Amino acid sequence: MNMARVLISIVFIALMAWLWAPYYMQSEKTVTSSSDTISIPDYIATGLRQSSYNDQGALSHTVYAEHMELFDELGFTHFKKPVFTLYNEGERWRVTADEATLYNNNILILESNVIATNLIPGAMIEKVQAAAIQIDIGAQRMESEQSVELRGPDLLITGQGLKADINTEIVELIKHTRTVYYDQ
Repeated sequence: MNMARVLISIVFIALMAWLWAPYYMQSEKTVTSSSDTISIPDYIATGLRQSSYNDQGALSHTVYAEHMELFDELGFTHFKKPVFTLYNEGERWRVTADEATLYNNNILILESNVIATNLIPGAMIEKVQAAAIQIDIGAQRMESEQSVELRGPDLLITGQGLKADINTEIVELIKHTRTVYYDQ
């Protein structure tokens, strides 16, 4: 019986070694962390053209961008060379920049060479230039903490910081620097 125990022990050890061998022999696999997968865009588009509508079905804004990356889990979309056109009962602004980020709460942050062009003919302010501008698309408000330049047909206004309401067409400079009126 002693020999039977030794034989059973040898068979048991050989069986365990055979079952566990693949576990010990496999190469160490790289485990992808969830933070790595979050940084990968869910969707990429080039030459993007998109129109968005508000809750009443009216055109809210359109966007064209050379390159777009959607990060759904992080809650934002990143654009390169975007052109946003904001609509409000026929009144329009076209905003361009080198880069922009649109968050799920309809906050748009445009950075680097930002130019907002008023598309209403005869408006007092035709262009707003800044290094960065934040736009609340739902509330139709523009803000900037950077130095800004407002251009009109007969004037140039510079300052630091801007608050603008697109609905009421009220533009407020936080810190006015200079105004130049051109001869008519």
